[in-house]
Formats: sequence, structure tokens, C-alpha cells
Amino acid sequence: MGFPAAQHSGRRRFRAFRAIGALMLREMASTYGRSPGGYVWMILEPAAGLALLSFVFGLMLRSPPLGTNFPYFFAGGLLPFTFYTTISMQISKSLNYSRPFLAYPAVTFLDALLARFLLNALTQMLVMVVVVAGIVLVYDLRPIMDWSAIFLAMAMLFALTISIGVMNCFLFGMFPLWERLWTVVNRPMFVLSGVLHIPENVPMRFRDYYMLNPIAHITSQMRKGFFATYEASYVNPTYVFIISFVLLSLGLLFLLKNHKDIALK
Repeated sequence: MGFPAAQHSGRRRFRAFRAIGALMLREMASTYGRSPGGYVWMILEPAAGLALLSFVFGLMLRSPPLGTNFPYFFAGGLLPFTFYTTISMQISKSLNYSRPFLAYPAVTFLDALLARFLLNALTQMLVMVVVVAGIVLVYDLRPIMDWSAIFLAMAMLFALTISIGVMNCFLFGMFPLWERLWTVVNRPMFVLSGVLHIPENVPMRFRDYYMLNPIAHITSQMRKGFFATYEASYVNPTYVFIISFVLLSLGLLFLLKNHKDIALK
């Protein structure tokens, strides 16, 4: 009795995998395949940012807040922050990017969201591994990494990135002015997200407000993984996951009801 339904479910899953794979291949060709240095630039850009930060702060300070190596310290903040800002923005424009394909019944708005997230998440993770490994090799570092802390930081990063991206996918599509406002709101986030410092160095009277920013929890947790002696006392993973769950649930609900209107704009 249930065999035909199972077959139908299997065909549906296969169509979803095929649609996601096709969308990922299209984006690889259009985004990274336009020039031979497409993927190379993805690595050089954060590496150049780390070099600039290290040079500037190296002139002002004897050592970073953690450890003795400026590029290694800044990598713990800049790479997660770049992951979040880059991928959340790409997810937010998924429906516009894949609009020609959404007219086909086999392609859903979830396929478009997942394809963009998966491809760009894999790319950014590769960038993070290459850049950190490069720093360790060039400076002959011997870091003691806490891999469980790093995996937790990545889980928090994935959750927040996709939830902000999905919610903004709805908001950008329905309220175009929000995209401009979001750009303005995010300008100070580089300073307020723990890229340049750790929460313990923020004055106590501002720290509670500072830690309302979920990205600050992620960068601090990542540095806990990079530096075995750092406790990251103010990190609250539950706070990040709750925010992510609420935003993702609302974003998917709104998109389920409005994705066709957004795609037709």
C-alpha cells in the first residue's frame, strides 16, 4: 500500500538533489569561473585583510589580546565575520539570482536557498582552512587547538548565517528599502563583532550591550578554539541558536507564503 508513495517521495528527493546540484554548478560557473583567478581571489582577499590589520595594529601594540601573532589572532575574528557577511548576503538574493529557474516545477525556492548556502559555505570553509594553515606554516606556529570549540563555533556560524540570509531574502524581496537600511546598519558591525578585540577587553558598563550581538559570541567562541588558554567566559551558544531558530522559522514561513510574489517582481 505504501510502496508507490515511497517511490514518489524518492523521485521527489532525487529531483531536489538534481536541482540543487544544477544551481550550484551554475553559480560556480558564473561567480568563480569568469576569470582564472576567481577562487584565488577568494583566498587572497581575506589574506590581504589580515595582513593590513596585522601591520596597522602591530605599529600600535606590542602583542595582540591573545597570543603573540597578530595574523593568527585576527584570523579568529575576521574569517568568521567574512563568512557570515558574504554568505548571508548571497542567500538573501537567492530568489532574484535563480528567478529564471523558479518557473520550472522541479525547482523550489528552498532549492535556490540551499544551493547558494552549500556552495558558498564550502568555499568559505576552504578559504578559512587555507588561510589559517598558511599563517601557521609561514610563522612556524605550534597552536594547540580545541577542535570541539571550533566545531561549536562553526555550528553557531552556520545557524546564524543561514537564518539571517533567509529572513533578509524575504525582507529584501518585499521591502526593497530594507536592503539599503541593512547596509547602513551593518557598517559598524566590523568593530562591534569581536574582529579586533575580545569581549573581556570591552568596558564592563558596555559589555552586556556588546554581547547582544550574536556575531560577537561566534568570534569569541572561535578564538576559544584557536587559543587553548582562552575561556571565552561571555559566550552563550544557546542565545545564538535561539535567535537563529526564530529568524529561520519566521523567514521560511514568510517565504513559503510570499516567494512567488518576490520571484515575479
